[in-house]
Amino acid sequence: MRDFDELVAEAEAAPVEGWDFSWLDGRATEQRPSWGYQRLMSERLAAAAAALDVQTGGGEVLAGAPKLPPTMVATESWPPNVARATRLLHPRGAVVVETSEEPPLPFADEAFDLVVSRHPATVWWAEIARVLRPGGTYFAQHVGPATVFELVEYFLGPQPEEVRRKRHPDDESAEARAAGLRIVDLRMERLRMEFFDIGAVVYFLRKVIWTVPDFSVDRYRDRLRELHEQIQKDGLFVAHSSRFLIEARKPS
Repeated sequence: MRDFDELVAEAEAAPVEGWDFSWLDGRATEQRPSWGYQRLMSERLAAAAAALDVQTGGGEVLAGAPKLPPTMVATESWPPNVARATRLLHPRGAVVVETSEEPPLPFADEAFDLVVSRHPATVWWAEIARVLRPGGTYFAQHVGPATVFELVEYFLGPQPEEVRRKRHPDDESAEARAAGLRIVDLRMERLRMEFFDIGAVVYFLRKVIWTVPDFSVDRYRDRLRELHEQIQKDGLFVAHSSRFLIEARKPS
């Protein structure tokens, strides 16, 4: 059994750019939603003429689509991810555009017949509606409410109800309707996550930075050590994520 300092040092040294979680293989697991976002996204991309992937991360999800439309654009704001996505997607004929995290999107009105996104940090619904052509579709998998809150509250303490409710599908679908879109599909699932060592926890919190926004090993070393001892005793730390699938259409 490896000791606390060794596990933490290894996780601190691991690169966290992109949206590839293979470093966690054998160290953590997360149940996947039943609907299969990658497959459903790929089907829609194959039928599109012009598509936009918003907040593509390192481009890994988009690159998994067997066929991309003739016009394929991806946006990303974090420079290391922009470089990674460019290397991955340019050979597929996709253009990667570095954008700010705030609107507007740097595209003309009605530029795309399909906009996709997997786990966007923020959705600017008015911008999505603006860049969609009439009859166009927004298809995405979002992070839902109270995701990984077992970890959040372990480090930050009990959270108020309004924080737990953030990113609720009912609220986001209402915002989509307010922007003029019609909800075609909306489903949510609660999914089990397991962390098998403290290094997996450190790596996850370094990569998914909004989970514990002020996280650093130095700041939380004592709590990390306590969690390490708990995982050694119990064999794992269990948390839960929530995901929802949303499909919204712009009226023709």
